[in-house]
Amino acid sequence: MSNSPASLFKIVYFFQELIFSYAAMQVLGPSMFPTLNITGDVVVVGHLSHRLGKVGSGDLVLVRSPLDPTKSLTKRIVAMEGDKVTFFLDPTRNYSSRSVVVPKGHVWIQGDNLYASRDLRHFGPLPYGLIQGKVLLRIWPPNGFGSFGQ
Repeated sequence: MSNSPASLFKIVYFFQELIFSYAAMQVLGPSMFPTLNITGDVVVVGHLSHRLGKVGSGDLVLVRSPLDPTKSLTKRIVAMEGDKVTFFLDPTRNYSSRSVVVPKGHVWIQGDNLYASRDLRHFGPLPYGLIQGKVLLRIWPPNGFGSFGQ
């Protein structure tokens, strides 16, 4: 390996990506209950996983809201591109359902609490580029410490 500025930049960039690719953050609200507490959990989010294609159906992810880019949402990936997904339009009023095929470059996300989640049933498939990271681990509250298994 040479001592050129380009080589040094690559090394610094690698370590920066490694160090800053994880973040602890608080998530709260009813949409992911019972998986996450309504009053709030602190989770570790891996910001590199989705760039490496390491997310799939069943994973919890942090996404940029397609309705308000200043907000982030925590949801579960229900389907990947090419998958057919059937969902209830409004489970609080009736059980009418609709089916869609997730388009290329998109995922389908939903909250675990269908009765209190504003998700893709309201705004359609999510572009893969809006995924900010994969939720890896709960670190608070202590009695819920652990990975989410995916």
